[in-house]
Amino acid sequence: MKINLKALIDFTETEMKEFNGRFKLALKSKVGLLDLIVGYIVRQKGKKIRPLLVILSAKAVNQVEDRTYRGAILVEMLHTATLVHDDVVDNAEKRRGFPSINAIWKNKISVLMGDYLLARGLMLSVESGDYDFLNVITDTVKRMSEGELLQISKTRKLNNDEATYYRIISDKTASLIETCCKIGALSSTQNPEYLEALRNYGENVGMAFQIRDDILDYTGKSSIIGKPEAGDLKEKKLTLPLIHALSIAPKKDSDAVRKKIRQGITDKSVNEVIQFIKYYGGIEYSQKIAEEFISKAESALTVLPDSEAREKLFLLANYVIQREK
Repeated sequence: MKINLKALIDFTETEMKEFNGRFKLALKSKVGLLDLIVGYIVRQKGKKIRPLLVILSAKAVNQVEDRTYRGAILVEMLHTATLVHDDVVDNAEKRRGFPSINAIWKNKISVLMGDYLLARGLMLSVESGDYDFLNVITDTVKRMSEGELLQISKTRKLNNDEATYYRIISDKTASLIETCCKIGALSSTQNPEYLEALRNYGENVGMAFQIRDDILDYTGKSSIIGKPEAGDLKEKKLTLPLIHALSIAPKKDSDAVRKKIRQGITDKSVNEVIQFIKYYGGIEYSQKIAEEFISKAESALTVLPDSEAREKLFLLANYVIQREK
């Protein structure tokens, strides 16, 4: 069944409208340049999956509170800060079809803008006494940094294996999705069983989300949002489709592909490596693993009370592995 993301968003239309207003207000400052850049960021309408997860998690265990909105703002500020910093590191010129912050205002301002977003989110939690949120989010920032650094070290050596890949994406991507669900639950309940269920759900959805992203990088569909086809390959990042193909191909073929990557990917060799991945079943294998993570996420939800919000979390999990961009 094809999942329509709009149907999920419509279910939380009132709450997401409230979130968007509060998010813009929370970003206000007394510095004109900051407000100019903030206005530019707000106009770039992403899917807002992370605040959506916070709100759905709160609704699945109780109801949306003021704390829920503060939690949603916190995770969206952290997410936006990481995107701004990532664009600087990757020297990216586009983000969601728009020129990136660093393409317009250059790297120094972009780094400072990312720092401001993170600091503002943390300050919001301090001012409101949401210290349980801080405990969760600071661990997430640590894990995201560790995951990024581990990936860089593996990129240099081109020796990433499947177990290390899972560790990297758990820290880099899944940790924030997990945090969204945990903070959403924390904003509305103290039931330890519900908290663990939603943490578990978020972790597994996050793993599937990144694997699907890595599949799209090779199928070319992600180019719709400005991400180049095989962008990870061009940056010498070994992700699951390629890792699997390298692990089962004859050593002669695997060594030839590694040599191509070390020498630097060209337009010709991109197609050759993609064909290698497809021939050895890297895409199909990765999709199967993503679906296994989604099954775990769905199992985690079974301890929650039956509700429309819980049903939307099921649908969102399935959207993650079906999405084409």
